[in-house]
Amino acid sequence: MPGCAGTPVGGPSRAGTWWRTNFRGRRVTLQEGPALASGVCAASLLTPGLDPRVRAATALAAAGAAGFGAYDDLAGSADARGLRGHLGALARGRVTTGAVKMVGIGVTGLAAAALLRRGPWDTLVDGALIAAGANLVNLFDLRPGRAVKFGLLTALPGLASPAAPLLAPTVGACAALLSDDLAERSMLGDAGANALGAALGVAAVARASRPVRLALLGGVVALTLASEVTSFSRVIDRVPPLRALDRWGRCA
Repeated sequence: MPGCAGTPVGGPSRAGTWWRTNFRGRRVTLQEGPALASGVCAASLLTPGLDPRVRAATALAAAGAAGFGAYDDLAGSADARGLRGHLGALARGRVTTGAVKMVGIGVTGLAAAALLRRGPWDTLVDGALIAAGANLVNLFDLRPGRAVKFGLLTALPGLASPAAPLLAPTVGACAALLSDDLAERSMLGDAGANALGAALGVAAVARASRPVRLALLGGVVALTLASEVTSFSRVIDRVPPLRALDRWGRCA
């Protein structure tokens, strides 16, 4: 893996709307997120062997999640974090960019699920899984490469299944961007992490049976709620295999 390329805060070439400070105090670009979303959308529309409705659902879910994620990236603040923070702000009469993002991704998730033309109950479950998946991947985007690795680990087993044409665009985009993410040249941000999770969600709802989709939704919701009371980073650091995988390829 290439060495770190990020620069300390204050570097003249690292100022601007699309730059952020990462956990090590280095400036990295957020443009990885739009790049991933664009790649997933384009590849999903062009990959052979996909049902047109599934193509449209993937593109809509990824583009919608990326758009609302970019809004939160560019206009949001760190005043409110997580479900508790955004809902608490809403209870006090303040609408945060994170709350707008949650509603927006929920709506686009339902719209993407509706394109699959299933019954109302399935559409509701599928839309919830797409939106919840978008949020879950974003929770992992706290260290270089972590969210991209999570996406790859989630998608790679499916390449040996009938879901391979659906997952190939996501795997390709993640593989192409992992090196720059690990080298701290770029990061997914909300735009990329939300788009990645939404695309994985569509792949799951398009191919999995209802019981499997319900189980996946339960698991994703459980992890999301767990993130409100514990730190994923703390858990990962305490489990040696997870810590080794998380730090693989990262700058020292």
